[in-house]
Amino acid sequence: MSDQWLATLQTATPQEGFELAITLSRRGVKYTQPDATVLKKLRPEYADSADGLTAASQVIAINFQTIAAANQYWRT
Repeated sequence: MSDQWLATLQTATPQEGFELAITLSRRGVKYTQPDATVLKKLRPEYADSADGLTAASQVIAINFQTIAAANQYWRT
């Protein structure tokens, strides 16, 4: 993928930061596995997996932690 879509980690609110964390996480999956057919084929393996969903939540949380730090935890 060569499109430049992330200009900044700065967000106005924690809610926007969390939404950006989700976007980063989803984009990470797309970069790792760019074949949509393969992604759809694999989805049933993790969609009903407590471990898979917990791992996905952990990735989002790590991305949110990074964004929160970049925004000085929205303390201005």
